[in-house]
Amino acid sequence: MSIVLVINSGSSSFKYQLIDAETGLPHASGLVERIGQEQGRVKHTVFFPPAAGGEAAVTATDATFERELPIADHTAGFQLMLDAFAENGPSLEQHAPVAVGHRVVHGGARFFEPTLITPLVEINIDELSVLAPLHNPGALQGIRAAKAAFADLPHVAVFDTAFHQTMPPAAYTYAIDAALAEAHRVRRYGFHGTSHKFVSEAAAAHLGRPLAELRQIVFHLGNGASVTAIDGGRSVDTSMGMTPLEGLVMGTRSGDIDPAVIFHLARRAEMTIPQLDDLLNKRSGMLGLAGVSDMRDIEDGVERGDEAATLAFEVYAHRLRAYAGAYLAELGGVDVISFTAGVGENSPLVRAAALETLGFAGVEIDPARNEQRGRGIRRISTDSSRVEVLVVPTNEELEIARQTIAVTA
Repeated sequence: MSIVLVINSGSSSFKYQLIDAETGLPHASGLVERIGQEQGRVKHTVFFPPAAGGEAAVTATDATFERELPIADHTAGFQLMLDAFAENGPSLEQHAPVAVGHRVVHGGARFFEPTLITPLVEINIDELSVLAPLHNPGALQGIRAAKAAFADLPHVAVFDTAFHQTMPPAAYTYAIDAALAEAHRVRRYGFHGTSHKFVSEAAAAHLGRPLAELRQIVFHLGNGASVTAIDGGRSVDTSMGMTPLEGLVMGTRSGDIDPAVIFHLARRAEMTIPQLDDLLNKRSGMLGLAGVSDMRDIEDGVERGDEAATLAFEVYAHRLRAYAGAYLAELGGVDVISFTAGVGENSPLVRAAALETLGFAGVEIDPARNEQRGRGIRRISTDSSRVEVLVVPTNEELEIARQTIAVTA
């Protein structure tokens, strides 16, 4: 009895997956989006049989069903999800979930492990919305709608920030007025924790080495991107900060920037706080530098000799190397470096650029292995490399399911 319904809810949409936490096999997944708009959409995919290795890739025998109709709120959306299961399968009676796991972006400093959702936990998630106004309110709506739809099941919150609660104070403290920081909960929290945890543990298992003995650097590179230093399975530093804006260059986010740039633009360009927020979160990063946010388009531009795309890629890679070097110093060396998420798993060019200067630390990439495509965990370092370099497909839904089972078992 290890089937879990995993929910990832936003303000106007939610994704779901019905997954067996023990085998890692998904039975179905779906998306309910444009909630509260004139026309919503429901997409439901059934896996026959579930994809091997926990990968939710559609095969010829899988089936996807879609419909469009107005969706008033999350409660209506959950009913449509139940309808999709009833009409298209798999049967929730034959594949009955034993619990519902919810992804919640921000747990602040209050939540450092998966937590059974109670009315008090809901209040805390709501209060933490001040730190994640774009994410926590939507998660809370999804939690409440899911509890109404599955009233007899335990519901568990799995927080993106929880994995990073092991960081030491020196890593999470910002050097500003201490009383002001404490009053307004200003500190580094870190994100993508569920992915970093899954990947670091999967890498250790793949290598057949004890997690507690490994120093790891994990690059989670998608449209949002972060890198984490992991010592013995514990996060000791990470690139994202109080919000997901800090750190690496991303698809539309600037990453690290001198805070005085904000003051300068406010004075000289007369930009408002909302305009600056929009600039740094939605109009910066690769989009701001090259006009496109997708790394595939950037790489196409580099191949064509486009100057803006080339500069954007060089800025992106420079930041990756800077963090890799910093975390090498913090860890006192590294045993394993892993790449995951859309860019990390699929871009040989990014992986090579990120590590091209790390030969001094024993990092050697095999160009042929790096270019090979594959769906599972694979090594891209040479046989003589002192550091194992891996590509590890992430599976945040499976990690959420496992953590949910651990709480409810």
